[in-house]
Amino acid sequence: MIKKDFFSDSATWSDKLFIVLQYVAPQHLLSRLVGMLAENETPWLKNFLIEKFIRHFRVNMNEAVQSDYKLYHNFNSFFTRPLADGARQICAEGIASPADGQISQLGKIEYGRIFQAKGQSYSAVELLGGDAEQAAKFDDGMFATVYLSPRDYHRVHMPVAGKLLRSIYIPGDLFSVNATTADNVPRLFSRNERLVAIFDTQYGEMALVLVGAMIVAGIETVWAGQVSPRQRKIEEQDFSAPPNPVVLDKGAEMGRFKLGSTAIVLFRKDSGLQWQLAAGDAVQMGQLLAVKN
Repeated sequence: MIKKDFFSDSATWSDKLFIVLQYVAPQHLLSRLVGMLAENETPWLKNFLIEKFIRHFRVNMNEAVQSDYKLYHNFNSFFTRPLADGARQICAEGIASPADGQISQLGKIEYGRIFQAKGQSYSAVELLGGDAEQAAKFDDGMFATVYLSPRDYHRVHMPVAGKLLRSIYIPGDLFSVNATTADNVPRLFSRNERLVAIFDTQYGEMALVLVGAMIVAGIETVWAGQVSPRQRKIEEQDFSAPPNPVVLDKGAEMGRFKLGSTAIVLFRKDSGLQWQLAAGDAVQMGQLLAVKN
């Protein structure tokens, strides 16, 4: 019998089949295998994969520093390709979008819960790895969820300048994070594997969460490289007073996904911010996301 929290009551039969297949699939094994394929440097194979991907998802290579797909040494280097100078503009004031993609949801954190989709929400405590004290700082605060589709630029940048305080790796599932799964899998973003980064900013503490997904071959940060924990357990690093503090400017790269996923940004209630976009809006990295109220 399928457990009640496998999918929402409103899920169609086709949606249920899609979701059940994800439950029974060996999520982590499949993702590791895809990761190995994405790192393969055999010219004919990597060129075949990249060329088919570009055509299927209509990737705009004119934005990239290197527009010739054959010059990437493997699929991952193509997928995490840097953009050419001037391809994105960082808004001068307010909060910038951390990534290209679509605004999945945004709004207020109410009673410690974050809206996922109609009839679905999850707790900030779960999202941040069970740290109730840290989560309480975001009570009645603001959140925005940005979904990165396969065709998007897959580096994540700072919405505002900040100093890294903590970095927390949280193991979990690897469900797809597309709209169908977000609509129907309860607590999706607090179930999936993720990396939480807490920054001190001019708007108070900010949490930037990189959520893994099905066949995502890895999450990287600029301060630690590939997030590859030795054991599947929560691992936390304190950066509040290191010999060499991690301080990143607004618009600076902070991490990247090897294959697509989701970025979630949280701000405290006293940040005084007001969102300038709405759920469903397309967004580019650096675009104005919120202003001081």
